[in-house]
Amino acid sequence: MITQEKSQINWQPIIKQFAAIVGEKNVVQRREELLTYECDGLTSYRQRPAIVVLPRTTEQVAALVKICDQNQITWVARGAGTGLSGGALPSENCVLIVTALMNKILEIDLENQRVVVQPGVINNWVTQAVSGAGFYYAPDPSSQIICSIGGNVAENSGGVHCLKYGVTTNHVLGLKLVLPDGSIVDTGSLVPEMPGYDLTGLFVGSEGTLGIATEITLRILKTAESICVLLADFTSIEACGATVSDIISAGIIPAGMEIMDNLSINAVEDVVATGCYPRDAAAILLVEIDGLEVEVATNKKRIAEICQKNGARSTTTANDPETRLKFWKGRKAAFAAAGHMSPDYYVQDGVIPRTQLPYILREIEALSDKYGYRIANVFHAGDGNLHPLVLYDNSVPGALEKVEELGGDILKLCVKVGGSLSGEHGIGADKKCYMPEMFTEIDLETMQWVRQVFNPKDLANPGKIFPTPRTCGEAARAQAEKKFAKVDRF
Repeated sequence: MITQEKSQINWQPIIKQFAAIVGEKNVVQRREELLTYECDGLTSYRQRPAIVVLPRTTEQVAALVKICDQNQITWVARGAGTGLSGGALPSENCVLIVTALMNKILEIDLENQRVVVQPGVINNWVTQAVSGAGFYYAPDPSSQIICSIGGNVAENSGGVHCLKYGVTTNHVLGLKLVLPDGSIVDTGSLVPEMPGYDLTGLFVGSEGTLGIATEITLRILKTAESICVLLADFTSIEACGATVSDIISAGIIPAGMEIMDNLSINAVEDVVATGCYPRDAAAILLVEIDGLEVEVATNKKRIAEICQKNGARSTTTANDPETRLKFWKGRKAAFAAAGHMSPDYYVQDGVIPRTQLPYILREIEALSDKYGYRIANVFHAGDGNLHPLVLYDNSVPGALEKVEELGGDILKLCVKVGGSLSGEHGIGADKKCYMPEMFTEIDLETMQWVRQVFNPKDLANPGKIFPTPRTCGEAARAQAEKKFAKVDRF
């Protein structure tokens, strides 16, 4: 790995080169302005970048990266900054390449069901652009009204509809990439299946360690003939979890299935006031089904029967768009609502087999009691993607370290039952120390070889995904020491 001491970088000529490419107003260098970019959605760790640049085109990105390559300067790509794993956390004395101004929808091809966008395009804009013609973009993270497509590609984001329609990688047909040496390459094709290596699939989810996507070709889907959302409430969260497995076992694949526990229910009702979620329920289950009208009608009846068999107190259905939106409004606001319950919260993103849901829910409750922190549970239950939100107060000395340990125990538990460290948030800086829980040394070394092919100088987003230093304790201390670090550029 190449490390660059502050004293070795003469920033003045480099800043002039950057300004010549993107314009002076798109080069951010004042210390107070850099504060905006010192963290992503994971605010526990902060590191100011040395310089921030905001390009508008592929050619500008390539020129900026070439300058970094020539001067051995590390750089980190950043989209909307909504990531929750520290994937866009600046490395010390780095250049932050922000794609927020690359926000154009370049092409809409309804006949071939594809859209070409720049990375700064907001997720929800894609559906808005094509919904009038009866199409939509399926991957829908909870943050879809603010997160960008470039970030979704970097983290392979999912969302409510990933159960039936898959995560981001299932909807990316091709990419225009700027590699860490500044070269521009194209991957993928308008044809869904291509011979040779799947370089597009390799890049999606690589978290900015292999380069920057500057144009993204997305698959869009035709809106279903009929859509229905069911809301069932339970007196036991374990029964709610068992219902998920029973629905899938019955041969029904809903568009999405989501669970919220009592803590989350009351938080969103306090903030959003949907009036839909019973405050005394131990948990609610949201199930969306879509397809032909006759198919939806049949499955709606079968799902309601399964819910009642598992002890649901009531099952409410919504077919009209307004009520469906109201049902989902609270779920989409769950993370934001957590901020009203506690000064701080820490969210994890583990994945488990669906059949393990009741067991894992009991274990998370036990961990909550053991550590003494409340945990609000929100799940993409259909595909086993857990989002436990640990509520704490960061102003209390040692609280963050304990909460991180609690989060780590949840992740280890997920791996233990055959799951994964991440479903959609990525590994980033937050979870890299847990990678050996899931992968052998040979596995990790093989992945490093892939990164070195594209990023041999380790200039692109260094220190992410892979465990350096080796233990979580060391990593936590290193990040804590860097917190609110100052960067001297001149």
